Amino acid sequence: MTHNGEDPASLRRPEVTELRLAMGGPDQPAALAPAQRDLPQDRSQAILEAAKEIGALLKRAGHPFALAGSVAVYAHGGSRYLQHDADFCVLPDDAEAVAATLREAGLPVHTPPEDWLLKTTCRGQNVDIIFSLAHQPVSKDMLARAHVLPVDSVLMPVLCPTDLIRSLISAFSEHYCDFGAVLPVARAVREKVDWDEVRAACGDQPMPAAFLFLLERLNVIDPQEGQS
Repeated sequence: MTHNGEDPASLRRPEVTELRLAMGGPDQPAALAPAQRDLPQDRSQAILEAAKEIGALLKRAGHPFALAGSVAVYAHGGSRYLQHDADFCVLPDDAEAVAATLREAGLPVHTPPEDWLLKTTCRGQNVDIIFSLAHQPVSKDMLARAHVLPVDSVLMPVLCPTDLIRSLISAFSEHYCDFGAVLPVARAVREKVDWDEVRAACGDQPMPAAFLFLLERLNVIDPQEGQS
């Protein structure tokens, strides 16, 4: 995760999660080191399973929330290649109650140095519980705009594409500005995004403005009205 936003690197294709060592003859099974045996056969599916379990817990407890990050991109029709973690947005005032729900379910909850999220693990995968996104506290309006979508067969609220793109673009800075990771996301959801709203929210910042200009030059989005 980058500060106050989803980590664009989390949208890249995952690395190989299993290496088979050639030991013995062709009829003998390949051996795996202990650490390798603990890795999931399909990292993307493991992250989806964790997201489904956390989403189900939050739904049963009645907490307002929305799925964010790379799993939200997948829910909106983007790539299934996931890596690193699953992300959920909750209201700042609900953070402690959400943490209690996770602990009651037997999940560990950690408070990192960053003051805008909590962390847990589920099915061996990292999960971020975010209450400040794109430099702004998660709001009731943001959660109300979420779309209820199937996430690998489990229905749950998912950040609307406009909020999702805004959070990714707003995370760009002089210290981290990986346009290549977010470009496929913008292409995948471009017809579902209110780009005028995105421009109004963060288009006056240098790095987001540069990314929006790139999208225009690549014909991913139309130029801003009044510009050629």
